[in-house]
Amino acid sequence: MIETVTLKTKTVEHFSSVTKPCGSTCNMKCSYCFYLHKDELLYQGNTTKMSNDLLELHIKQYIEAQHGKYVEFIWQGGEPTLLGLDYFKRAVSLQKKYSKTGQQILNSFQTNGLKINKEWCQFFAEHNFLVGLSIDGPKHIHDRHRRSNAGKSAFDRVERAAITLKKHGVEFNVLCTVNSDNGKYPLDVYRYIRDKISPRIIQFTPVVQTVNFESASPFKITNETKSRIKVIEGNKRVTDWSVGPKQWGQFLSSIWDEWFSKDFGKVFIENFEDVTAITLGYGSQKCTSSEHCGKGLAVEHNGDVYSCDHFVYSDYYLGNITEVHQGDLLASSQQKNFGLAKSESLPSYCKQCQYLHYCQGECPKNRISFTPNGEPGLNYLCEGQKIFFHRVQQSVPELIRRIDSF
Repeated sequence: MIETVTLKTKTVEHFSSVTKPCGSTCNMKCSYCFYLHKDELLYQGNTTKMSNDLLELHIKQYIEAQHGKYVEFIWQGGEPTLLGLDYFKRAVSLQKKYSKTGQQILNSFQTNGLKINKEWCQFFAEHNFLVGLSIDGPKHIHDRHRRSNAGKSAFDRVERAAITLKKHGVEFNVLCTVNSDNGKYPLDVYRYIRDKISPRIIQFTPVVQTVNFESASPFKITNETKSRIKVIEGNKRVTDWSVGPKQWGQFLSSIWDEWFSKDFGKVFIENFEDVTAITLGYGSQKCTSSEHCGKGLAVEHNGDVYSCDHFVYSDYYLGNITEVHQGDLLASSQQKNFGLAKSESLPSYCKQCQYLHYCQGECPKNRISFTPNGEPGLNYLCEGQKIFFHRVQQSVPELIRRIDSF
């Protein structure tokens, strides 16, 4: 066991750490993956696995730093199934060892599905794991960007994973990344996931990547980045596979129309649940639509901690859990400033927007554009967000009527 690090900060009710126990190691090579290059970028050494001792230290610290009724572990990669089933059996055992009285331990597990079989599903079902399965639509759409390391189609194995998960009663969601290709076919994508895969929840996530995302961190949200943004603004800003702003808004709006007319109350779409909650006054359900961020760390396989899993760059390095307790890293001034910067750096154009309560500037990593009056820090997706929020507002009277009728 690695030497214990003492927690100095008062525990918080709840925060999350996205744990990357295998780093960026993966058995797929998706065109738009924002993580495959991390090992090379950060010079993390030869090991690609969080050691047993480091795993125990992370689990101990993560539980120790929280006093709420539940603690949720989020396992991602790379592809975490590559570590093998015994690795996560050990993780569950360690969670039981360090859990506090009356505290519920939850686990979320994001996978591409290639290695999911009966044994994995039995484990997930026994320990109530919520599984996230990555899929971008039917085969001809999915295969455009999501292929194996050998460049071959992996679609049939992903479909088989969904069938196996359902067969064993495992709760699972679908994470669908919306790019410039599947963004052209919103209803094809939605109907396939709804009818063929039938997950518990569907989550649509926009792909937005600057052309230099493999080497440069997202822009720090300060006035110092004006010249840096201008350089990219004058050239091509994003990769070819990034979804277009207007395309993103039309994608969500098209699905909203079908969902609202046919599937309301039956199909759960995270994006729609969030905007509905905000409309009804319950507040944001997602970090991207919250006023502040900073409560979601990223823990790498070597114990390094970063401000967020979308900000795993040297600019956002907080420390290592072998040297500083991750609860103290969460409470550090650097992380607090990171979280507050989301609202403090909003352009005045955004602060005057009628849709601010829906958006709050969306994710800071996407603030790579200029406002009409030349302010830096406008979210790249702004035009599309407005299209979608306008469509939602048109539905509000009927939305309220349906909610009241339940």
